[in-house]
Amino acid sequence: MRWRRRGFAALVVTSSAGLFWLMARTLLASGPDPLGIAMLGLFALTLPWTTIGFWNAVIGFSLMQFSRDAASVVAPDLHLGGGDDPIVSSTALLICIRNEDTQLIRRNLEWMLDALVATGQANCFHLYILSDSNQPEIAAAEVQAAAALSQRFGSALEITYRQREHSEGFKAGNLREFCGRWGHRHAFAIVLDADSLMTPQSMLRLVRIMQRCPQIGIVQTLVTGLPSASPFARIFQFGMRLGMRSYTLGSAFWQGDCGPYWGHNAILRMAPFIAHCELPMLPGSPPLGGHILSHDQVEAVLMRRAGFEARVLPIEEGSWEENPPTLPEFIRRDLRWCQGNMQYFKLLGLPGLLPVSRCQLLLAIAMYLGSLAWLSLIVLGLLRQVPIRTDSGLVLFGVIMIMSFAPKIATLADVLLRPGVRAAYGGGLRIAGSALLEIVLTLLVAPISAVAVSLFILGLPFGRRVGWTSQQRQAHGLPLSDAVRCLWPQTLLGLGLAAGTWYAPAVSLWFTLPVIAGLLLSVPLAMLSASPRLGRKMARSGLCRTPEEAWPQFALGAAGSAVLTPHGAVASPASLFAGRADPSMGSRP
Repeated sequence: MRWRRRGFAALVVTSSAGLFWLMARTLLASGPDPLGIAMLGLFALTLPWTTIGFWNAVIGFSLMQFSRDAASVVAPDLHLGGGDDPIVSSTALLICIRNEDTQLIRRNLEWMLDALVATGQANCFHLYILSDSNQPEIAAAEVQAAAALSQRFGSALEITYRQREHSEGFKAGNLREFCGRWGHRHAFAIVLDADSLMTPQSMLRLVRIMQRCPQIGIVQTLVTGLPSASPFARIFQFGMRLGMRSYTLGSAFWQGDCGPYWGHNAILRMAPFIAHCELPMLPGSPPLGGHILSHDQVEAVLMRRAGFEARVLPIEEGSWEENPPTLPEFIRRDLRWCQGNMQYFKLLGLPGLLPVSRCQLLLAIAMYLGSLAWLSLIVLGLLRQVPIRTDSGLVLFGVIMIMSFAPKIATLADVLLRPGVRAAYGGGLRIAGSALLEIVLTLLVAPISAVAVSLFILGLPFGRRVGWTSQQRQAHGLPLSDAVRCLWPQTLLGLGLAAGTWYAPAVSLWFTLPVIAGLLLSVPLAMLSASPRLGRKMARSGLCRTPEEAWPQFALGAAGSAVLTPHGAVASPASLFAGRADPSMGSRP
């Protein structure tokens, strides 16, 4: 692992240095100037995220193509959960909720518990519904739902409902209260969100891995998106599905036992989690001080500091979530993560952290600072009014585009090369059309999101923060007034940048045109991508389809989200990717 990390670091540093030189050659062709040097510095801030993503994709693609079981290469304990070892340990199922759709929660829990009871292993599990809801009507509905679940499943597994009087510490505080009250009763805990869904096979695999591997403290599953009729969610999760596999395989190759934790659809070893993963209170007042908002990655690095491994299982099997159905909902979730990640600045000096753990915290910060850097780079480029070198500039633009999309390109190529997987996604033509649509949407949405993140980061020192509210998960239309209220800054900046290009060198259009187009189209794009009617047409045509849409467990309801039906026997998606494709999968609908 040491040599993997050193080799990966060498690739990242070398490629970053090459891109930096190419940018300097492009910007400073007429000699250095203050704005040019500032632009070069901003470009340097974007490089770690770009180059790390690229090399993760390259490594991931190589593993997918040249190993019989890529997941076992990067997660050697993966096969340990595939057997039929008896479940002898007590595991808590923790679902953390706050003012959520109670019907959705009850639907998901009934589906999961029905399947878990059918395995005969449910007596080793205990469901805890941990509520931080502060709306009386929602809390009352939660009590009723918990009572109905207890009446239905109480003879098979225990169910406990608890509502906190004071929701201090957000979700991490909710979990910490559970740890102090009930955590010592259980060896492990599987953490779920309100929109989480897991098969019993996935849960039992996690428990068996933890039983066999006492050195592991956290195992995170690869979470994929449930079928949706929201155009935005369909396109987003199709692109995420493409990028996720190669990126996660590549990152797991060098992160190894310092893997990520995303806060849900994961299993925790309770004893070390209780003893070592209590979050510190940050100095200062919110939004950057006080309770830590993005708790998951911090808990992972604290678990690793205590000597226990954090592992990710890079397989697409039995673990899902629901993605935001509209662009404004996506931005709101992104800003909440942004605020939490910016708090990591105060955690970089924590004693005893491993170098890889500090790197992970820095990358979490860079993910959002990169948006501010890119946007500032474009604005300064239009203000600078100094000709740039055309040949190296176009080469740089092409290289950056390829590197940025490399994770999606890598998995797309792997999908197209495997007949069974290609059929599961709807065939080559649908995959190609879906990929093209997703790339266009990404190019347009990236500057819209970057403006929102940049304005938010600039407002953090002045007390700007995101409220702790529930996420809208049902597909719904977006009225013009709501779209304008959310996206008027993007539209205004787009008009300003469009005016600025009138005086800028012609070559600047190559760099600014996607940005300007995305900003100017932000309002109509948000409204169009929120249309359930358009989403249902996409579903019928097979655009941006994921394999689960052909499964008997899932169907699209009138509200546009997945409707869960009784469990049926289906091919494991992991089997599609394991080694070379099974020819028998070619007839999959």
